[in-house]
This record gives sequence, structure tokens and C-alpha cells, in this order.
Amino acid sequence: MSIQEKTYGDIVHANDASFQREVLKSDVPVLVDFYADWCGPCRALAPVLEEFAQENTGVKIVKVNVDDSPASARRYGISSIPSLLAFDGGEIVAEHVGMANKAHLKRLLAR
Repeated sequence: MSIQEKTYGDIVHANDASFQREVLKSDVPVLVDFYADWCGPCRALAPVLEEFAQENTGVKIVKVNVDDSPASARRYGISSIPSLLAFDGGEIVAEHVGMANKAHLKRLLAR
């Protein structure tokens, strides 16, 4: 299934080339998880994000690997991971660094 075919409620993987399309031009709020495969806290957050995505189909969850997409990480000043940025209308509306539970993820997107 390509990125364009995924429905909201799924987790979309974006990179430097697709970030604008998947995040900034999204017609629904987006929660972006900046992560790396080698990051233990990032791996611990992954199942929380997956469960949150399945329970909240009105939002889009996008994962960006900082090792594969350094320009996007630099653009948003990502220096610690996992870093979560909530976007609405292409603008950052909330930020969080570190682990988070589903209730906190919901609060990030409710701003």
C-alpha cells in the first residue's frame, strides 16, 4: 500500500521529499514522530502511537526517521528523540519530547 493509499488511522512514514505533502499540506491535524531505529525510547513509543492511530481516525500520524531525513529534523530543530510535533494547517501547534501516553497525545492535537 503506498503512502497515498493509506487511510487516516494508519501510521504514514514520510521523508524529506514527502514531508510537505504528508504534513504541511494535510487537510487534517497531524502528529509527527521524529525518531530513529536505534533509539530505545522511540521503540517504546511506537506501540502507543500505533494504538492511538487506530483509535483516532480524524488525525494523521506521521513518522520521520531523523537518520534518513536530516533536513526535516534540522528544519524543526530536532535535537532529542523521540520528538513529537503537532501540526494543524501546516503550523506547529504543540511540541513534546520523550515518552507520552495516549491521553497526552490527544492533548497535543487538541490545541
